[in-house]
Amino acid sequence: MESPRLRAGGTDGNERLTVLTGILLIVLLAALGVTILRLGQLLWLHLFLGLLLIGPVTLKLASTGYRFVRYYTREPRYRRKGPPAPALRMLAPLVVLSTLVVFASGVALLLLGPSSRSSLLLIHKASFILWLVVTARHVLGHLPEIQRTFAGAGEVRGAIFANVAPRPPLADSPERAGRGARALSLTGALAAGLALALALIPQYSAWLHHHRFH
Repeated sequence: MESPRLRAGGTDGNERLTVLTGILLIVLLAALGVTILRLGQLLWLHLFLGLLLIGPVTLKLASTGYRFVRYYTREPRYRRKGPPAPALRMLAPLVVLSTLVVFASGVALLLLGPSSRSSLLLIHKASFILWLVVTARHVLGHLPEIQRTFAGAGEVRGAIFANVAPRPPLADSPERAGRGARALSLTGALAAGLALALALIPQYSAWLHHHRFH
């Protein structure tokens, strides 16, 4: 059964969680992009960030998947909010599929070692290119939600700088519960990704040794 605290934010809370996770992913993906440009020197960081990303990526898939399920099971709040734009709905299967393939192939490459590069590396590179294209289109399609999230944060800052203290949410209010659940979800996703990246550090050595001599 779902925890009431995790449902407390409602449709707006789900949107905020999805947007905040997306912003976190953009930052991490930008760092990952830098490692691709200098893969010879930054292969270890590329491996680390790729594993770290698995936590936030899983959370992003979960938050969007939750909205999908609630909408198509005719939950009234999600029906009133409506579905994403048609173009985004058509793109969603490609986003999910390419995400799964790029990360699964990356983890498989890491675990199997350089001997697997002849087949898996091509799949990893091709799926990454597809993923990059469809994800960029996905992010552009969600710019209105990102703008709304930043606008809400701006209103709070404006009230503070105008010496008008915003009314704090009540201790047991849905807003407070939803905010806590979002913070917990984001922290947990990062912690899970970090734990995975640290746990698999011994697997880096085969690739680092191979790259150094090729």
